[in-house]
Amino acid sequence: MSHKRILIVVDMQNDFVDGALGSVEAVAIVPAVVEKIRLAKAAGVPVLATMDTHHADYVSSREGRFLPVEHCIEGTDGWQLKPEVEAALGDAPRLKKPSFGSTELSEKVRELTGVSAPGAGLTIELIGLCTDICVVSNALLLKAVYYEADMVVDSACCAGVTPAKHEAALETMRSCQIVIR
Repeated sequence: MSHKRILIVVDMQNDFVDGALGSVEAVAIVPAVVEKIRLAKAAGVPVLATMDTHHADYVSSREGRFLPVEHCIEGTDGWQLKPEVEAALGDAPRLKKPSFGSTELSEKVRELTGVSAPGAGLTIELIGLCTDICVVSNALLLKAVYYEADMVVDSACCAGVTPAKHEAALETMRSCQIVIR
């Protein structure tokens, strides 16, 4: 069996980079994310992007009650991927997700790689935003399904809500046998 790889780009949307929930750290990773996507595509590695997707009723949702900042409302500029990330992704599939983690992500990984659970012979790499919310959520969901896959998070291509929360999420993932680069 040949080894397969996939790159998952988590929520590199305007609202998380420099919009409603943006940060200096998120802005700083954009060039590295674009380069990582470019290199993966050049090597023939499948790339998949997730998009946090909310609607007009966001503030009355459970998440909205805990985080009352409207963000990633479908169809708004804040919901769009950063233009340079969008351009780098090209025709890579996008997966809308209504919550931190996507229950559809493991099936999309199987579709794009041809590797089924438990995932021996597969490397899943995640990059994006926010390390301490959506990156860690999706990494752990994938780890539960693809427990024999090599899971990797490139910390230079991630940013958290704060630098301290970014580091805490990286440590949590290390504890769960996810390789942090």
